[in-house]
Amino acid sequence: MKIALFGASGMIGSRIASEALSRGHEVTGYTRSGAALPDGAVAATGDLSDETTVKQAATTHDVVVSATGPSRTGGSHEPWLTAVQNLVDHASAARVVFVGGAGSLLTQDGTRLLDSEGFPPEYLAESRAGAAALDTFRAAPQELDWTFFSPAPVIAPGERTGHYTLGLESPAGDSISAEDYAVALVDELEQPQHRRQRFTAAS
Repeated sequence: MKIALFGASGMIGSRIASEALSRGHEVTGYTRSGAALPDGAVAATGDLSDETTVKQAATTHDVVVSATGPSRTGGSHEPWLTAVQNLVDHASAARVVFVGGAGSLLTQDGTRLLDSEGFPPEYLAESRAGAAALDTFRAAPQELDWTFFSPAPVIAPGERTGHYTLGLESPAGDSISAEDYAVALVDELEQPQHRRQRFTAAS
């Protein structure tokens, strides 16, 4: 499988690249700065907000994976959301799998985590942007083959166990390692189960 991976040098993106490469897939890693990528990935400089780059990635790969995210430094999230819209508008030649946030997952009473009492205020703006990205995908044209993959509420570097539990709209558990998240994502690439819907995973 030929995979175009945006955000390939990040904490999650680099692990997705390594997992996919270990299974024999071809990975083109797109970064804005030309940052180092896992061995075996083909480096490409490109931005998710660029229409030409997204179209080229979609027409030359089987799947486009976005592991980008909204700013965590207090900057505006509008440029990122514009880039997400660009992905939705111009990547229909390939399947699109999007690394989303956990804030839009639902509690047992149907409340979004980001709206629930005690949600960490430092993650609120980022989570609202992630929820808006999910809305963008849900409003996508029927011809877009998309999947939105939310992690467990806590995701961090850790151990690759190869084991995880899946869910749809509510958290499947409290946490997941970035390594096991990558395993679940590449499993979804190889055996699609969540076309045009959101899913989640936890350890």
